[in-house]
Amino acid sequence: MESEYKTFETQRLLLRPTSEEDAAFILELLNTPKWLKYIGDRNVKTIESAREYISCKMIPQLKRLGYSNYTLIRKSDKQKVGTCGLYDREGMDGIDIGFAFLPEYEKLGLAFEAANRIKRAALEDFGIGIIRAFTTKDNTASQKLLEKLGLVQTGTTKLPDDQEELLVYSTEKDI
Repeated sequence: MESEYKTFETQRLLLRPTSEEDAAFILELLNTPKWLKYIGDRNVKTIESAREYISCKMIPQLKRLGYSNYTLIRKSDKQKVGTCGLYDREGMDGIDIGFAFLPEYEKLGLAFEAANRIKRAALEDFGIGIIRAFTTKDNTASQKLLEKLGLVQTGTTKLPDDQEELLVYSTEKDI
């Protein structure tokens, strides 16, 4: 699967489309305290359910649009450290950027490095004109990263089937 889809690189990271071989890593990531707090429980509790999550939630968009979720691999030791991607969410207009890291790889500048590369890919490789992002009001680390990426807060929204009001960020000011 990987060879037909673009892989990206930064100074320290390899960004490749998430595949079912990443199931153990995705299981770990989706159950970290910050994922559960800021993104929500996806009820992925086994390797098999992680594999199913990847094949049902990530791979269909990759096949349809050519981009989706990317597993971030540190070049120095081939360690999987987080994810970053471009998402076409059902019930929402536009494409949004998102990122998550295992706790031990936070605050190392890797999130900006990966998200900046994915943002560039969105604009240059995939022809996406406007990038959005959603974050909880108390997730100040994500807000700071989005602002560093050049996104501005443009309002609030609620995702389908969710009551929490989220901050909306965008690369375009007047939406």
